[in-house]
Amino acid sequence: MAQNNLGIKAEAKDLNFYYANGTQALKNVSLPVHENKITALIGPSGCGKSTFLRCFNRMHDLYPGNRYEGQILLYPDNTNVLSKGVDPIEVRMRISMVFQKPNPFPKSIYENVAYGLRVRGEKSKVKIDEKVEEALKGASLWNEVKTRLNDLAFNLSGGQQQRLCIARALATDPEIMLFDEPTSALDPIATVNIEELMSTLKNKLSILVVTHNMQQAARISDYTAYMYLGEMIEFDATDKIFTNPSKKETEDYITGKFG
Repeated sequence: MAQNNLGIKAEAKDLNFYYANGTQALKNVSLPVHENKITALIGPSGCGKSTFLRCFNRMHDLYPGNRYEGQILLYPDNTNVLSKGVDPIEVRMRISMVFQKPNPFPKSIYENVAYGLRVRGEKSKVKIDEKVEEALKGASLWNEVKTRLNDLAFNLSGGQQQRLCIARALATDPEIMLFDEPTSALDPIATVNIEELMSTLKNKLSILVVTHNMQQAARISDYTAYMYLGEMIEFDATDKIFTNPSKKETEDYITGKFG
């Protein structure tokens, strides 16, 4: 399909989102997610960044009364992930999410990573062992935990717990990973580790990251989208957004005049 030739992995089209109380949180938001690139979402608190991110893997379905309008298309199969006929669990395997605070399950390190595979119905211990090791390596955690896979995940440091959550998300071979302020609860060293990891991960998948940290967006992303009050104000290559934005609102936010 034409769009996919341009290296687009997914695309939000005229997306509106309403919370159960009727509040409209997103207004006609359109955004391409480029394949094997990192796209950063920036904007002041409450502008709709996290709300938008959570539409991609149908997290809002967990609360009754929330509703979507518009489309989020996943290429190359043209699946509209918001369609009623699409299983949200399957969506979350293809589009996985890492949250602001590390949220390991109260299980062993091994079982945290194996979780999605078991949900998928994988029974083979050999296959699960392979995928767990591969995911932990993918999250740059294997060498630190390979001798203690049966330890409780809570015994890990904060930065390690966040990398474990990344490994858990990687285990189901997602095509897109969503990161919601993944380093805001971490110290500077753990933050650098996660940023380097994201830069490596984009070689095999596409990444959409919400960040309040403008320097982080400038450092790690290929594309940046500036949102304000539920609307997409500007989207472009990160270098362009940070050096020569097209919209005055974007410039005011980036230079600290506003926000």
